[in-house]
Amino acid sequence: MKKIYSVEEYIEEHAHFSEALILLRDIINSTELIETVKWSAPVYTINNKNVLGLCAFKNHFGIWFFNGVFLKDEYKLLVNAQENKTKALRQMRFEHVNDIDKHIVLNYIKEAIENQKLGKEIKPQHTKKEILIPKELSELLSSNPSLKTSFNSITPYKQREYCDYISSAKREATKQTRLEKITPMILQGIGLNDKYKNC
Repeated sequence: MKKIYSVEEYIEEHAHFSEALILLRDIINSTELIETVKWSAPVYTINNKNVLGLCAFKNHFGIWFFNGVFLKDEYKLLVNAQENKTKALRQMRFEHVNDIDKHIVLNYIKEAIENQKLGKEIKPQHTKKEILIPKELSELLSSNPSLKTSFNSITPYKQREYCDYISSAKREATKQTRLEKITPMILQGIGLNDKYKNC
């Protein structure tokens, strides 16, 4: 697909729906939303948060609502384009410019803006990865209470770095050398690669 740099270019690319896209754009631009182009399509934001976007396909066009799942949808105009995949996105689809009721569309847009201002959004689910402490490090932590306290007080990310560092050593001698190297670092509460960060 061709990279699009402006909304006008997007409308030109979808000339078969240009009249309808211009109408929807005018409705959207009558609100406080800021017009941008992301992913080669028109996207409208408030406080740098995506609220909605224009879309055009072969047989239909419409508006994407990034957090459309929270809209009341009293006119039953919204569809989930990818059932069981898309959690928040909803699409308002039309096939002809005459299908657009300006007042209804504007009400949906205003509700979407209000929802965004209220912070209604589905946050991505982050699953916590379990930290597997290698046997050698576990034994060292058990025999050194102050080291164990320091290790438990550093971030899970730093803990994982240390665990991976020990686990990745193939030879026992290398593991011991690495344990000796990281002991003072853990006691100081610093991460394995901290010196390389913020350079």
